Amino acid sequence: MDDVDYYELLGVRPDATHAQIKSAYRTLARSMHPDTGGTAGTFRLLREAYETLNDPARRAEYDRDGDSDSDDDATGRDDEANGAARDPAATTATRARRRAPGRAHRGRRFGEDPGFAPPPVRIDVDTIPWWGLVDARERVHYAHPGAPGHAPWAAAAGGLALLAAPPLLPVEFSTPLLVCWLVLVVAALVAGRRLMRHHRSSVRTARAFRDEFGGRTVFGRPGADRDQAGERLTADLLSRYLTRLPGVRIFHGLAWPDSVFADIDHAVLCGRRLVLIESKLWLPGHYTTDAAGTLLRNGQRFRGGGSRLADGVDAFRALLPEVEVRGALVLYPSRSGALSTGAATGAAAPMAPERFVREIGDWLAVEPYTVDRSVFRVVLGQVAGTTRGVRDPGGRGSG
Repeated sequence: MDDVDYYELLGVRPDATHAQIKSAYRTLARSMHPDTGGTAGTFRLLREAYETLNDPARRAEYDRDGDSDSDDDATGRDDEANGAARDPAATTATRARRRAPGRAHRGRRFGEDPGFAPPPVRIDVDTIPWWGLVDARERVHYAHPGAPGHAPWAAAAGGLALLAAPPLLPVEFSTPLLVCWLVLVVAALVAGRRLMRHHRSSVRTARAFRDEFGGRTVFGRPGADRDQAGERLTADLLSRYLTRLPGVRIFHGLAWPDSVFADIDHAVLCGRRLVLIESKLWLPGHYTTDAAGTLLRNGQRFRGGGSRLADGVDAFRALLPEVEVRGALVLYPSRSGALSTGAATGAAAPMAPERFVREIGDWLAVEPYTVDRSVFRVVLGQVAGTTRGVRDPGGRGSG
């Protein structure tokens, strides 16, 4: 493929070290292997790129060819601009070399600009549709499936009122009816007592949960390495804007079920809605997905990086079948230039930071004041490095 740069394919700079190239290859190989949803052709190209750049001699030859291509391109452009061709045969050969199969045109190098760092995102909150609809001072409700809430008090009061009515009526009752009435009164009192005990137990559990976690909204830490700058930008984005929702809980570095690694960069839980997030520093351009979920950049299949976020979404949907789960690829430019995204479609939609705050915040704001204790503990248990099997008294374990 004459439009593929091996450095761009692996997502490394042209001066990348042997260890960086190897690490990039291993990361991409997991997502581009045919057994994990990739194609044989793209994996073969990835392998070819790695074998070329991993071998010092082949890499030096590849770099020399790339420099030659760049010079040829410049010469060709000069000839065209001056309206003159030096040697028709030489010009034809030059163009043939540029079109030769297997040669990558690398006049523009891929990778991070060493002097460029994407700035923190700042959004005018007046432009966020859901911002003014949420009262940040509202009290958080710590919900739990099966908790009776205030229903026992209402049911007990209503039942006793109905059972107390017959003696007040100006009607004479036979002995059998009175016996039945007394039995109903006793049964109602016993049921009411049990409900009250259940309610008090639920209240105590909620208070204990609030005492343990109530003051915290962020769990785990974003990556601290130089190449994880995107994670730190997203962590700032989440804390700055999504914590406007009182029920939001933010998690950094989640492992897939049955994994011990930080497979997912971030997650945000609010009520029974969970969004899984990956942060990426990619080339400027316009990112979208097609009907099959393939990531496109400027209308062409993007080969400069990979993601398995869609698989992570499927894994968490299986882990939490009662929860709505979606994914978002939050993208930042790796060099100066505009980066934009299309409509958010698919399980792992690419999103610019501003779009992410507006759309995902609005999606989470359906239950802005609710923390589901059971779901919270499951997600917390997936934060890499935490103790598994933590249980909420009377609730489900974290897996």
